Amino acid sequence: MAKRAAEVTRETAETQVSVKLHLDGTGEAEIQTGIGFFDHMLNLLAAHGQFDLSVVCNGDLEVDGHHTVEDIGITLGMAFAEALGTKEGINRYGTFFLPMDESLVLVSLDFSGRPILVYDGGEMAPMVGAFDTELCEEFFRAFAVHAGLTLHVKVLYGKNTHHKIEGIFKGLGHALRIAVSHDPRVHGIPSTKGVL
Repeated sequence: MAKRAAEVTRETAETQVSVKLHLDGTGEAEIQTGIGFFDHMLNLLAAHGQFDLSVVCNGDLEVDGHHTVEDIGITLGMAFAEALGTKEGINRYGTFFLPMDESLVLVSLDFSGRPILVYDGGEMAPMVGAFDTELCEEFFRAFAVHAGLTLHVKVLYGKNTHHKIEGIFKGLGHALRIAVSHDPRVHGIPSTKGVL
C-alpha cells in the first residue's frame, strides 16, 4: 500500500501553519499551537484516529485564538485531502458515539467531496483555559471545508465543557479512523458516481 501522507504549509499575515500527517500511523503527535487546551485536543485527535500528526503554528495570539484555530483547521483539512488522494478503497463513512464521563457525543462523517458542517455543541462555558469554546465550530467548519468532508457533530448531553469538547475530538478521531480505513471489498472509488 502506498504511504498515505501529506505535508502542508500555509502562511498568511496572521499565522504560519505547518502540518505533517500520516494516515496509517500509530497516534504519535507533536503539537505546538500556543494554546494549551487546543494542543491537548489535537493530541487526542491523533491518538484516537491512529494518525501520526505534527502541527506547528505561529499565530497572532496577542489578538486572540481565532486565526490560529481556524487556520489550523484549514491546513489540517488540506492535509487530509492530499493524503487521501482519489479515496480509492476507503470506507468513506465513519460514525462514532463517544462517552466522556457524564457527556455523550455523536460524530458522523462522509468524505463526500461535498463539504458541510452541522454542529450542535449545546451550552458551553465561554472558556476552557485559554481556549475560546466558540472556536470549536470555527475549527470543524474550516477542517470540513478543506477536507471535502460532510461532518455532523452533536453533543447529546453533558454538563462539563471540558468533557464535551474532549468527547468531540476523540469521537472525530475514531470516526475519521473508520472512514479512511481500507475495505478490501471496495475496489476503486466508493461511489456509484465513480468520483468523490
